[in-house]
Amino acid sequence: MGKGATYMNLASAPQVRQLLADHGLRPKKRLGQNFLIDRNVLDRIVAASGATAGVNVLEIGPGLGVVTRELADMGARVVCVEADQTIIPALEDALEGRSVEIVTADFLRLDLPEFLDSRGASDWVVVGNLPYYITSPIITTLIESKRLIRSVVLMVQREVAHRLQAAPGTDDYGSLSVFVQYHCRVESVMKVSRNVFYPVPDVDSEVVKLTIREKPAVIVRNEPLLFKIVRAAFGKRRKTLYNALGSSDELGWEKDRARAVLDLANIDGGRRGETLSLDEFALLAECATNLT
Repeated sequence: MGKGATYMNLASAPQVRQLLADHGLRPKKRLGQNFLIDRNVLDRIVAASGATAGVNVLEIGPGLGVVTRELADMGARVVCVEADQTIIPALEDALEGRSVEIVTADFLRLDLPEFLDSRGASDWVVVGNLPYYITSPIITTLIESKRLIRSVVLMVQREVAHRLQAAPGTDDYGSLSVFVQYHCRVESVMKVSRNVFYPVPDVDSEVVKLTIREKPAVIVRNEPLLFKIVRAAFGKRRKTLYNALGSSDELGWEKDRARAVLDLANIDGGRRGETLSLDEFALLAECATNLT
């Protein structure tokens, strides 16, 4: 009997503890290592991914392979990227007998389009359990490679999930909300209690699914300008739009230009960035383009 058969149900605290003990490992808090131990949550993640036989799956941070095993057993082609070299032997034990490519690397240091292209596929689904401190840059990296990605299913901290789904005028609404909603349809798969992880983290989580849009939510002629305006509007949340746009180093606008763009868009410069919808940001970008 291979070692992988020893750990028949990794979605359980006793087997996770056993696998860690067998390899002399302890979860690393600085890497956000909290391992899923709930079968229902595991099934929901796999179902949300849409992975079936032959589907290309990129998994970020497989950890002990709890999700990885399920994906591989369904016949998906799984490539996983794990930053912690010390956990690889335990991951290999858990995956014994399964065809999974394990890459030891810092995900954010990869040239992601080249990494995916080199594996001979251009249609990927992504699955990951992301540490809080690198969630935003990972999501940004994935969206920047969206030509190769169909959808993304992520376990994130609850507050991040709120930001991804936030509507204008709410406290959670910000530049990340606008960026993600421009490129993706965002849906909550399920809320996840902190008690379904070992060790128990300090916060609750949520599984979200980002489905890449065939076309952006709004159409603009100058996408880089759109996001310069978005970043400027949220850069100093206490400032009015007029002052935020007219003092942004990235935009490089004088106050007169900010006033002209706002007037052309018929948007009150006394409003604050967090009150603007994606459509209104797009209108500002189009008006600014027209004034060029």
